[in-house]
Amino acid sequence: MDITFKNGNEKFNYRVCAIIINGGRILAMKDGRSPYYYLPGGRVQIGETAEYALLRECREELDAKPKIIRPLWLNQAFFTEDVEKIRFHEICIYFLMDISETDILSRGDKFSLFENNEKHLFEWLPFEKLENEYFYPEFLKKDIINLPENFEIRTEIEETLISEVKEWIYSI
Repeated sequence: MDITFKNGNEKFNYRVCAIIINGGRILAMKDGRSPYYYLPGGRVQIGETAEYALLRECREELDAKPKIIRPLWLNQAFFTEDVEKIRFHEICIYFLMDISETDILSRGDKFSLFENNEKHLFEWLPFEKLENEYFYPEFLKKDIINLPENFEIRTEIEETLISEVKEWIYSI
C-alpha cells in the first residue's frame, strides 16, 4: 500500500525520485496524462525504506537496476497539480543514481517503456534548457548544476499557496 492519502481536494504523498545525470543532462519522463516532465520514481509503500522504494520504482519504470550513490534532498512541497488540480503536500527524497552498470545510455536520447500498460516517455534534458521546459520540481531547474555535498532539507511552496501555508504554520 502506497503512503498516500486524500482528503477532499488535498492529497499527501511520500515519494522518492531518481536524479540520473549524464553529460550535463538529466533523465526525465512523462506519461500519457501529464503534459510536463518529471523524474523517475514513485510512492513509498508501507514497510519500505526510501532506498528500497526507489530501486523498486527504477525496476518498474526503467526496467533497470541503477545503484544509489547518495541522498541529495528531502523536499517538502506544497503545490496544486496541473492536470487534476489537486492540492498536494508532498515529502520527496531525491537520490543521486549511478547507471554505469545498466543499459540506459544505449537506449538513446529519447525512449519509451511500458509499465502495466502505461507508456512512459523518457528523455535526456540538457541542464541549460530546463528553465524553458515544462518540468517539475521547479527547484531542480537551477539546483541541478550545484548538487549539495551534504543531505539537505528544503521546502518548496507554490506561489499561490504561500499565504495559506504560512497562515497554517503560524497558527500552531
